[in-house]
Amino acid sequence: MISFSQSYESHKYETLYSQDNFEVRKYEPVLKAKTYSDKGSNNNFGKLFRYISGYNEKNQKISMTTPVYMKQESEKSMMEFVLPSKFNLENVSQPLSNQIEIYEDQGGLYASVRYSGYSNASKRNKHKKLLIEKLKEYNINPLGDFLYLSYDSPYKFYNRRNEVVVAIKDFEKNN
Repeated sequence: MISFSQSYESHKYETLYSQDNFEVRKYEPVLKAKTYSDKGSNNNFGKLFRYISGYNEKNQKISMTTPVYMKQESEKSMMEFVLPSKFNLENVSQPLSNQIEIYEDQGGLYASVRYSGYSNASKRNKHKKLLIEKLKEYNINPLGDFLYLSYDSPYKFYNRRNEVVVAIKDFEKNN
């Protein structure tokens, strides 16, 4: 049987602490493409996929990377694609759609909880609560919004990787 595996470039980070499915990480700065929709994440994915498929100023195909970052905001959903590390603000092809923003994410410290399977609102909420419990346990204050990360193609059925992450100010390793 032939095994197909994904080999996408991934947003780089250093793991500072790990226990079970909880981690504290230091993410590197990275270029991202971001969009919003009031019609759900499928609409966001379509817009971003068109951009990396060549709907940009240079008609350039841009490699898919991982993870896909997502966030729900009241009536809107946000999605971000990490752009390959060979790009910077000077050489990246700008989107033709005014609904996509290219920006440099500064990286930083994040706490995360990993879970598997196909993600849905119920699983995201369950693991967000687990992450909040871990933050309290380690006396860590979250900064900003909780983000949901997906690392796998919808066509991958086994060993799927999903995460809930949140930025944090600092972390003492002696916790």
